[in-house]
Amino acid sequence: MTDKPDPAPESDDPQLLAAKLAGETAKIPWSQLQRFFAQGRAVEVRAGTDLIAVGTAMSRDETDRIETWMAEGRVRPVPDDQAKRWVSEDALVWALVVRPWVLVQAVSG
Repeated sequence: MTDKPDPAPESDDPQLLAAKLAGETAKIPWSQLQRFFAQGRAVEVRAGTDLIAVGTAMSRDETDRIETWMAEGRVRPVPDDQAKRWVSEDALVWALVVRPWVLVQAVSG
C-alpha cells in the first residue's frame, strides 16, 4: 500500500473530512467490488475498527496510525480466503473509497 491517497481539501479539518467520508460510505455487495480486489486496491478494515477513522487517516496520510493498525491486523489488504468467503456468502460490505483504495468492512448482524 504505497500509493498515497488523493489529497482532499477537507484534510485540514479532520471533523469535516470525517463527516464527508461518513456521507460517502455505503453498503454494497462484495461482488461489485471484486475488480478492485483483483487490482490489489481493496483494503479490509476489521470489525471493531472505525471505518471512518481509517478513511480519515488514509486521506490525511497519517502513516504512523495506519502502520499501527496494519501491525495489529486491524487494517489489511483483503486476503484471498476472505474474498472467496464473501463471494460464496453473497456478502454485503460497508465500502468507502479513499482513492486509490476501496476500504471495506463486513456488515455485522
